[in-house]
Amino acid sequence: MRWKRILVPDNIISPYPDRSMPLNPIPSSPVRSSPLEALRIPAFRSLIVGRFIFIMGLRMMSTLVGWWIYNLTNAPIAIGVVGLSEFIPAVSLALYAGHVIDLSEKRKLMLTGVGLYGLAALLLLTLSSPPAASRLTNHWTAGCIYLIIFGTGIIRSFTGPIFNVMLAQIVPKNKLQNAITWNTGVFLSASITGHALGGFMIAGIGNTGTLTVVVLLVFIAFTVLMSLKPVKPLNERGEKKTWDSVKEGLSFVFKTKELLAAVSLDLFAVLFGGAVALIPVYARDILKVGAQGFGLLNGASDMGSVCIVLLLTLFPPKRNQGKKLLFAVAGFGICIIVFGLSKLFWLSFGVLLLSGMLDGISVVTRGTIMQLKTPDHMRGRVLSVNSMFINSSNELGQFESGMAARFLGVVPSVVFGGCMTLLVVVFTWFKAPSLRKMEY
Repeated sequence: MRWKRILVPDNIISPYPDRSMPLNPIPSSPVRSSPLEALRIPAFRSLIVGRFIFIMGLRMMSTLVGWWIYNLTNAPIAIGVVGLSEFIPAVSLALYAGHVIDLSEKRKLMLTGVGLYGLAALLLLTLSSPPAASRLTNHWTAGCIYLIIFGTGIIRSFTGPIFNVMLAQIVPKNKLQNAITWNTGVFLSASITGHALGGFMIAGIGNTGTLTVVVLLVFIAFTVLMSLKPVKPLNERGEKKTWDSVKEGLSFVFKTKELLAAVSLDLFAVLFGGAVALIPVYARDILKVGAQGFGLLNGASDMGSVCIVLLLTLFPPKRNQGKKLLFAVAGFGICIIVFGLSKLFWLSFGVLLLSGMLDGISVVTRGTIMQLKTPDHMRGRVLSVNSMFINSSNELGQFESGMAARFLGVVPSVVFGGCMTLLVVVFTWFKAPSLRKMEY
């Protein structure tokens, strides 16, 4: 479907392509906004293009690290330790990072983070080179990988929220929901591409070649993002003490009941439903599909998310968003259970695809709630709290999956996680009525 662009002054909302026609039609006729309205903002286009390239590189790197670690150690718990290595610094510094983000010039902080990620990729590239491989044992190589990933956890605590903070200051509030949907779609598209290409590149050009591509992608992303204009802080430096500023962000999240419930729901769902962390084990030992199949399985969830985000862009949910969020997370848990029990590649791929669609509903709904309810001067702190709850739950869930696989076995641990996700949804349904009844 092709959408016709209608040019009207910024301060006029009109459904008519002809400006000579009345600007105030019959009041009962609703005005449909274009699904492309946020893309008409040049700075927003630069932001999402740079973010797409950057996230694609990071997903390739994370795909490679999971595969690399498992082949070095042959232990599922080692995959969990990778998650823990990033989780500890990311969570420990998240609240302080939010304070720094609110007081900092956003573009400079974002470029610093992207550059440091490029340095981390360069270190992994050096570690994968033949000279390093010939001098280091598998044990020492794995230890160095953990150390580098610990460093990326520090970087991510500052860089993770900064893109969404920039988004809210680039896009006018009346176009924010549309921009959030596009931003989510771009993020998930980059994840798909990175995961899938990572698997194929590992099989085709090996670890060193794949990491070379990652370094190039991060450099290109850095160049694109440099075109953005500086975004000055809305808070004056020295206005509040650090701890008072941090407490203000935490207090806002805990007082906003719908926001707290949505964040908590996603935290525990991802924590217990982190089956994707064990995809290297399923790809190599259970489904026996090798590196290429691993890349497809790794990208299946994000592929499903992109499909649903595109649908939500054209037809955004108008009512009962809270109930739809809860049903989506429940469906996600059922998909994880089926994936855990599956012995067929295409069934596993299909349920991961469906789980991504359901997760996409959750991501868009939660992101919209957060952006619409957060004051501009607190975005860094609130989004850092979100990062601490949500993004780091991926790494903690990865660790939980590795530990559960160690003690319960791989398949029982995944099924257990899916069942726990369902229990979390039931608990939230009864204990958080404000989320269940929420509409925006």
